[in-house]
Amino acid sequence: MVQQIIVITDGCSNVGLDPVTAAAQAREENIVVNVIGVVDEGDFGLRGTREIEDMAKSGGGLSKIVNSKQLSQTVQMMTRKTVVHTIQQVVNEELQHIIGSTTSLENLHPDQREKVVDVIEDLEENMSLRVVLLIDASASMKPKINAVEDAVHDLMLSLQARKGRSEVSLFHFPGSKNKNEPAEMDLDWSTEFAIMKRLFYKINMRGATPTGPALLKVIKYMIDKHSEDEVKMLNETKDVHKKGAMLSDYIV
Repeated sequence: MVQQIIVITDGCSNVGLDPVTAAAQAREENIVVNVIGVVDEGDFGLRGTREIEDMAKSGGGLSKIVNSKQLSQTVQMMTRKTVVHTIQQVVNEELQHIIGSTTSLENLHPDQREKVVDVIEDLEENMSLRVVLLIDASASMKPKINAVEDAVHDLMLSLQARKGRSEVSLFHFPGSKNKNEPAEMDLDWSTEFAIMKRLFYKINMRGATPTGPALLKVIKYMIDKHSEDEVKMLNETKDVHKKGAMLSDYIV
């Protein structure tokens, strides 16, 4: 199972814990943090860009600075790349276990490599995925929220096309109902993607940017949330490693 947080923000957090530190905590929990920046021009934009890049690096993920028109394509690309990266890590670990620490997929005989690639592609399509979308709803993001909404809708369509199970949750920050809450959940884990778009009208765009505390709240949610679906997916994770072990059938 791949777990990831996708943060969509214009950067420049100004409340609480440094988001770079919070992203590092996510990585320790095997949760990847990808960050998409829709930044403004000038000094504010430069500061936001640095924070976005550092946050993604600390969280083991990707960062991308985009304009509103590029947002949809970028969200889908990052989600898919994170899945592929995780699978390749599992496969490479298995290869090193079977053949040796200096061997990589590129060094295999073409016949062997083709069979291993088939296994990777199968995992990519069928591996379970959990994604939390963490949306910056501070006042400075208000002109960009329509583009964010369209991007999330397109991501839902992309996830529906996968064979593997995909679950999505939606948070925004800061909280709308309670100003002391760094983030507020709009949707618990769900596979009912059609309702996602209808949730955006509830989000009140205002206030400061507590990115670090919001990340911590989402990390805790992902760790603490236990459900039948989660147990099922954790079992599937074991299956992924079993499939990785199957590589030994192809490499003799």
